[in-house]
Amino acid sequence: MGFAKLKRRSQKGVCKMGAERRVAERKSVDAVTVSDITSLSNYTVIAKYGSVVDASSSGFLLHIERGDLIPKELRQNLTLQELVGQQVVLYLPQMNLDLDGSITRADHKGKGTFEMAITFSPEVPEYWRECLVDLLPGPGEMDSED
Repeated sequence: MGFAKLKRRSQKGVCKMGAERRVAERKSVDAVTVSDITSLSNYTVIAKYGSVVDASSSGFLLHIERGDLIPKELRQNLTLQELVGQQVVLYLPQMNLDLDGSITRADHKGKGTFEMAITFSPEVPEYWRECLVDLLPGPGEMDSED
């Protein structure tokens, strides 16, 4: 199929690329710490602490420092790929709230920092997730407390 024909088909809506996949709007988050990131498959605490850096109604992105990882074998690796797909639960002490979901991505960002993407469990209602994201503080919102 030639490029011109493919272009006409894509303009008619027949052929779509991956840009439409992300539906939930992302929000940068500041000053939200999570604790006790625990695997639900074996009830092992994966990390003591992490920081939410990005959130949407579909999930959130955490930064975890190597020193906060509990299992020795995780601290010694440059990857957390073995955790992808695991169901986890974590605690937001600032909101007195437990969240659960599954790890969809885990990457080493360098200098001992890991980035972990967690998707909310399907049982969590959409409206609740949207309200949670609205309540999370944006960059600089926590600094303006006088």
